[in-house]
Amino acid sequence: MAKVFWFFSSEKKCFLNRRGAAAPQEDDILRSTRAGSAALLATALLAGCTVGPGWKQPSMWAPGGWFGRHDAGAPAVASQPVTEPVDPAWWNILHDPELTALEQRVAAANLNVRLATIRLAESRSQRRITGADQFPSLQADGSYTGEKISSKGVLGILGGGGGGTSFTSQGSSANGLSGRSGGIPTKATGATSIPSFSLWQYGFDASWELDLWGRVRREVESADASVQASADDRRNSLLSVLAEVARDYVQLRGIQEQLRIANENIGTDRESLELTQLRYRGGLTTELDVANAAAQLASTQANVPQLEQQRDEQINALSFLLGEGPQALRAELITPEAVPPVPPTVPIGLPSELARRRPDIRAAEDNLHAATADIGVAVADFYPKVTLDGSVGLQALRFKDLGNWGAHQYGIGPSITLPIFEGGRLRATLELRKTQQQEAALNYQQTVLQAWHDVDNAMTAYAAEQKRRDALAVSVDQNRTALSLARARYQQGVADFLNVLDTERSLLAAQLQLAQSTTTVSANLVQLYKAIGGGWETSFPVADKGR
Repeated sequence: MAKVFWFFSSEKKCFLNRRGAAAPQEDDILRSTRAGSAALLATALLAGCTVGPGWKQPSMWAPGGWFGRHDAGAPAVASQPVTEPVDPAWWNILHDPELTALEQRVAAANLNVRLATIRLAESRSQRRITGADQFPSLQADGSYTGEKISSKGVLGILGGGGGGTSFTSQGSSANGLSGRSGGIPTKATGATSIPSFSLWQYGFDASWELDLWGRVRREVESADASVQASADDRRNSLLSVLAEVARDYVQLRGIQEQLRIANENIGTDRESLELTQLRYRGGLTTELDVANAAAQLASTQANVPQLEQQRDEQINALSFLLGEGPQALRAELITPEAVPPVPPTVPIGLPSELARRRPDIRAAEDNLHAATADIGVAVADFYPKVTLDGSVGLQALRFKDLGNWGAHQYGIGPSITLPIFEGGRLRATLELRKTQQQEAALNYQQTVLQAWHDVDNAMTAYAAEQKRRDALAVSVDQNRTALSLARARYQQGVADFLNVLDTERSLLAAQLQLAQSTTTVSANLVQLYKAIGGGWETSFPVADKGR
């Protein structure tokens, strides 16, 4: 795996008349804005421009076949992964109705998934907030002010007896006074004092920033990518919960099988104890055999409380995943059932589908997209901001005059803000955005690499545990035969009871190991499907009003 990733282009693009043209280099940005802002503005008025690096989806290297088959010469295992289409509801291949019912309920009940759904709704709201900058803002305002000019204020230097400014007016800039009396002299020509007066005004203000350099478009692009990342994070939460439910369910059935084996061996140990007691009463053996048989029975019985504790903990784990209280699923799950067996073939799709199916890879790509768009926002901050402002309103000293045509006023015109000196803030912000993009790129690379390791490890573990299970099955059969022979020889008086004890212990240990291995095989299948990203790849099973 030498060159695994082919990264996106970082070329800055400025789209004029929908055709690509090279954008200014970073060192030329300030000079361009200062020396040629008028020319840039004229050009931008004719056609929109989007600065910053354009997004190109990264290509992920994929092998021609799946990993996990390092020992090609070894015998094939009973259950083989095959490159066939994956059913999003992959747990159906285990053919366990109870597991299927739990999986169908967990998507709507699990608290982590519901939290991820809320975070997705938050992300969508933030996208709408960001998108609002693409449109003009319009607001209405009105005010009434009663004013009396100070006779001792600073306007006295104009030749009057005083002057001042209002401390009560809240008028709009569009509607005349901007919250001040406007420097009205206290005396008019002829030394006539200005009496107190009332001022009525109302109107509308509008403002619209022309997105000449694509700053707002880049912000919207970043917000869109963040929304998609939140959606993929929710899918990832669901995928993890689905796998955890299946794994806990398999573990529960495995513990119940171990309980069955322990109880079965308790019965066998009781038979051995009764046999030794019978032989002791007949004078055919010593009390030592009776004590050994009783000790073996007690040792086997000691396994039961621990297994019952583990069973109850697994029921609690499943109850928690479904958002229920402790032991809420006890009545539903307490009846023992067999461990769901694995099928002969396991569809896992094609290696090239991994990046599209694993939500953590898609979320990492979305975050990389958002970080790339943020660079464009930082670049656009170097350029002038052009805003169109407009207002229309009515102003009069008497309320009844507001209806007269002469009371109307309006104003319209552009405003330009040009950054000249920011103390290095703009350049530092740009460097920060570039560094954050590099971080997102490395995170994407690490996520993809981890995904391939997960798949390889899961396939290797699935095959290896099957071989171990098959060997343990042979061990159980042989230990069962050995126990039968040992008991027969003991009854015939040609073998010591210690042989019976040894074979009983060996059989119990082999049976428990086989049960654990059978459980691990099914759990490893669950882990394999989690590694390949199985489970509602392109849709979500919960009805979502926000979608």
